[in-house]
Amino acid sequence: MNRLSATTAAGTLLEASVHPRNHLAFLSQEEVNRLINRTDATLYPLIRSCALAVLNSGVSTDDSLGLFALYPDFDMGFERHSRGLKVLLKHAPAQAFVDGKLIETIHDQLFAVLRDLLHGRDLYQGSRELSPAECSDLVFQILRNAKVLESSRELSCVVCWGGHSISKAEYDYTQVVGQELGLRRLDICTGCGPGAMKGPMHGALYAHKRQKFEQGRFIGISEPGIIAAEPPNGVVSELVIMPDIEKRLEAFVRIAHGIVIFPGGAGTFEEILYLLTILCDPRNADEPIPVILTGPESSKGLIDNYMCFITDTLGREVAARINIIIDDAAAVAERIQRGREDVENYRLQTDDAYYFNWTLHIPSALQSTFEPTHESMSALQLDEDQKPEELASELRCLFSGIVAGNCKPNTRQLIDERGPFEIQAAPRLVNAIESLLHRLIREKRMKIDGEYKPCYKIISNY
Repeated sequence: MNRLSATTAAGTLLEASVHPRNHLAFLSQEEVNRLINRTDATLYPLIRSCALAVLNSGVSTDDSLGLFALYPDFDMGFERHSRGLKVLLKHAPAQAFVDGKLIETIHDQLFAVLRDLLHGRDLYQGSRELSPAECSDLVFQILRNAKVLESSRELSCVVCWGGHSISKAEYDYTQVVGQELGLRRLDICTGCGPGAMKGPMHGALYAHKRQKFEQGRFIGISEPGIIAAEPPNGVVSELVIMPDIEKRLEAFVRIAHGIVIFPGGAGTFEEILYLLTILCDPRNADEPIPVILTGPESSKGLIDNYMCFITDTLGREVAARINIIIDDAAAVAERIQRGREDVENYRLQTDDAYYFNWTLHIPSALQSTFEPTHESMSALQLDEDQKPEELASELRCLFSGIVAGNCKPNTRQLIDERGPFEIQAAPRLVNAIESLLHRLIREKRMKIDGEYKPCYKIISNY
């Protein structure tokens, strides 16, 4: 039971204690000792930042440095308890509590942070590059440990991607699409943040109530750098934290039975390029997963810009893997519903699991951790004489670096110290990249809080 000791003027609780429940309570003695004794010097800062993010669940921001600055005295302590562990929260955000008790979903998200960071660290220390098979197995094990995978469940998982900084019309549309998906008793999986990551969940939650469907799931998949910048929205019922962005993206595509993409900024385009790298690989030519890019009528110009970029850089055949539906939420849900039948038949033909797409080939370049630095960003191979899947992979890294420069604390600090990334590209690619990025900046899709200052410079290499 959480007990309120005192509330400070800064909107924090002086001290509160919480205990794990259900499957989140099962920590080994070694894991408990690691937390109590803080024997892993790099683990506690990671836990603290992610815990502070989930304690701000429902707060719409992408300014992690500003968010952390509000709670400089926040701290966590750990004690052994008959139920496995007691967590002491000091100077925690007051909005996470009601009458001194931690909100139930935030409670579960807090212990999901401990579960995934401890378990992921046990499985993978990041000291070496994993083989493709090892990487996929790691993603599987983290999802299995989080009880996301269910063998008895129908093909019901719809992954929704889209921006955290979107207009009201776009947000309302994501809710309507979510309602149409929810009326068909489909589950929603997103990146767990605000904007287009919250809207579909909110809409589906309402639709599930209308259908008296109580088994609906709202899965949020994040990673330490992202969740620290984008706290989970208030609808997420199951939170999973992957070790890095590459494993997060792999988790999305492995568990998806359909993918719906809404307008967004650099992060959304990173997701699109990741997916296209996979789909334009000849080994995935028969993969039937439905992919829909959609938005309200007011977003048609941006969606056209997306498709122009993809066509100009990767070709028409690659662009054809994406279905475009404008301002028709029911048509989106119907297309997903038809696509599920194709996915089911394909999984049966290939003897693949319904709950995890093992047969999907993910190029090794997508499973290698890309750490955005000035050196790695300038070394990107953005040339025209490449196979589409190779160029898509390099472009994915470009947008991943921009996302990190926009919102991840460590990368933002690097930018502050050394200036913006300098990226060299072929002239035709420079024009396509700058055209898209300028539109994202003009429509304020790169940042929720304050004015956007680019963390990059695109330079022609000729």
